[in-house]
Amino acid sequence: MKKYVCDVCGYVYDPAIGDPDNDIEAGTSFDALPDDWVCPECGVGKEDFSVED
Repeated sequence: MKKYVCDVCGYVYDPAIGDPDNDIEAGTSFDALPDDWVCPECGVGKEDFSVED
């Protein structure tokens, strides 16, 4: 699965890790994240993330 990086702060969402602090289990793809999920570092929405190169 692809990693996604926050365009604002640089946080990387890694599906292999998920976002355990926000109850997102490891193995959750970026596309499967809830629509209201936000960057745990700066609070921007999914629309401000890009596929990591």
